[in-house]
This record gives sequence, structure tokens and C-alpha cells, in this order.
Amino acid sequence: MDIKRQVLRLTKRFQSNDPFYIAKQLGVNILYSNLGDTLGYCLKYKRTHFIVLNESTDDSLINFVCAHELGHTVLHKGVNTPFLKANTLFSIDKIEREANSFAVELLLSDDLLQEHDDINFYSIARCVGIPNGLENLKTIL
Repeated sequence: MDIKRQVLRLTKRFQSNDPFYIAKQLGVNILYSNLGDTLGYCLKYKRTHFIVLNESTDDSLINFVCAHELGHTVLHKGVNTPFLKANTLFSIDKIEREANSFAVELLLSDDLLQEHDDINFYSIARCVGIPNGLENLKTIL
């Protein structure tokens, strides 16, 4: 699975790397709820996709969480990670890593890095809301 290529296809199609905008264009509904310690999740109900975000998520992290859940919606159609985690021995680590990679590629585009090549890579990652340590998932060609 070439995550970078899928992100490039989406950003080119919608002329944006805003996960909220892309979700809307794809017909994914975004809801907010009190989720306790959970930052967000996605689900499909009667052929309608939803991203549910924790209403108390810090503003600096909300774009990343939305991009991560959008990654699940785009990359993992039909995969129910909560079910897999609770009822099987299947490891969801790969699925979560792919969603994180999708979010990093979406928020930390090659164009953004080239445009700001005078700024430290890690500083740019922080500015776009990528959590510490996940910026290393960026594929640099």
C-alpha cells in the first residue's frame, strides 16, 4: 500500500490538505462527542461514514486526529479495529501505523517542506500538529 501516493491523489483531487475539508468532500460526516480518553474513531453506518472526534481534544492536536481517522476511512474500508482488538488476537499496530503515516503525509506535505526549507523539519511538524515522534513516519523522496 503506497500511502504517500494515496495522499497525493486526494490532495490533488481536492486542492487541499485540510482533513476536515477532504472528509466533507468525500461525504464523511464529522461529529464531536465526549469520548473520555479516546481521541477519536471512525465508523460506517448504513453506507454513511462518520468520524467522531473527542470534543475536549486540544486544538493543536485536532487536525492530526481528524487526519488519522480520515486515514482509516480511506485506507481501511470495512476494518473494525475496536472489534479486532477486543475479540481477536490480530494486532492492530500495523493499521494504526498506516493511519498515522496517512496523517503525517497529509499534514506535512512535500510542498510545505520545500516552501519552508529554511525552517527545521521538526519545527514544521510541530506547527502542523504532528505529535512528537510521529514526524519520522514522513516519507521523503
